[in-house]
Amino acid sequence: MVKLDILAIAAHPDDAELSCSGTIASHVAKGYRVGILDLTQGEMGTRGTPAIRLEESNAAARVLGLSARENLAFEDVFFSEEKKYQVEIAKILRKYRPEIVLANAITDRHPDHGKGGSLATKACFLSGLRRLETEIDGVPQDAWRPKAVYHYIQNNYIEPDLVVDISDYWEVKKNSILAFKSQFFDPESREPESFISRPGFLDFIEARAREMGHKISVTYGEGFTVERVPGIENLFHLI
Repeated sequence: MVKLDILAIAAHPDDAELSCSGTIASHVAKGYRVGILDLTQGEMGTRGTPAIRLEESNAAARVLGLSARENLAFEDVFFSEEKKYQVEIAKILRKYRPEIVLANAITDRHPDHGKGGSLATKACFLSGLRRLETEIDGVPQDAWRPKAVYHYIQNNYIEPDLVVDISDYWEVKKNSILAFKSQFFDPESREPESFISRPGFLDFIEARAREMGHKISVTYGEGFTVERVPGIENLFHLI
């Protein structure tokens, strides 16, 4: 079973692509093993179907070079932060043992985003408790707690605590987003318009990436907030 270096946890298929796929692509290029855990199938979304979105998720995974992608099929919109959901995420954390977790924004336009971010945080803590007993396919799991949780920034602007330079991976990010063909602007589509299918939405995504990049004097960036202050040993590791 593959051990991941980074696991991105996303409330909906395409959350990670829209918000942190440049960071994912840049770390895959550096040789790190990265995966995505989608919590829901996005079945309450205006466009597409769970089956279509699963196909699109797999296509995006190939674009990004993911080592793993899973979907827990929690009920879209109606999942909560209660124990049963924390435990299911903890099982995945113990399965892949990531060092770093990337999670939904701490607050956002869609309630599932803030809820998903908080749920990921709680599951990361729970996963490290040795007295929590979990198993997959009848095999008991050992406790595991990621070293860090970083929350990506989504629709609403949040001042970042750190920004990752994704300038060399903008095209990969864009292609991973466009893998979700059912969700974004298509003049031939007969499905109803949604918030993210409007013609200008992808322009906004690029503008946000340029805005974040501007903060660190690069072309494109992705911003994150932190749960605790990161520690470093070498000041030259900072840009």
